[in-house]
Amino acid sequence: MSYLEKLQKIIKKNNSNLVVGLDPDIDKIPAFFLKYKNPVAEFNKLIIESSKDIVAGYKPNVAFYECLCEQGVEAIRETVNAIPDDLIKICDAKRGDMGNTAEYYARTYFDIYGFDSITMSPYMGVDSVAPFLERKNKAVYILALTSNSGSTDFQRLKIDGKFLYEIVMEKSLEWNSDDNVGFVIGANHTEELDKFTAAHPEISLLIPGIGAQANDLNELLKNLHTKNFVINSSRGIIYSASKDCTEKEFTDFVRSAAVKLNGSINEKSAD
Repeated sequence: MSYLEKLQKIIKKNNSNLVVGLDPDIDKIPAFFLKYKNPVAEFNKLIIESSKDIVAGYKPNVAFYECLCEQGVEAIRETVNAIPDDLIKICDAKRGDMGNTAEYYARTYFDIYGFDSITMSPYMGVDSVAPFLERKNKAVYILALTSNSGSTDFQRLKIDGKFLYEIVMEKSLEWNSDDNVGFVIGANHTEELDKFTAAHPEISLLIPGIGAQANDLNELLKNLHTKNFVINSSRGIIYSASKDCTEKEFTDFVRSAAVKLNGSINEKSAD
């Protein structure tokens, strides 16, 4: 099964285009988790248990784990293992090196940890992406037009009448022989999403910028001409409960936040 087929299958099964970003800040997680040997792993596993039937997948950002050294490595392994196999597991690592380094990154995130896809910077060209694409049932999400304010520094530079992000996307599509190239496009870029998805409805998209970044969900969804997308929400779900909450309150708040956002996505997608 290709990554795209897996994505389409879980979107249909769970009636969800939502992925939860697992970005655990040890200073923000509820106090009751601190009694565990690995608080971050337990935090993530309870989020997964509370929401696995109403989301399409999860997206751990490796920066939040690497800073914890050995405990972080174990937390990644436990987190990925806790995600049901029919859900998508996106590694938010934004890698982009070449040669043996790229190959070992691919081995680490795909072969060892078991992620289904990974976010990547394409600045070094096809050499940096090829080892990941050789895993035919895995996928890469190329950083194309991101939601941060500094994205204009490079992504909107014009070269021979085209924006750099357009050139990146055109070139990356040449690598998509196995339906395993997708793009990261921020939710604030609705006009560009309108144009791209009208031309390429088959390409999968990872869309950040909803929730804590407060971009308008309705404006986003009316400009999407594809079902092959996932919308990421991190802080709005994983920190929906207070630091002094109980375990029951935590699971209730997490599930409620995920249900609410997923319901809004489905409602506005149907409009």
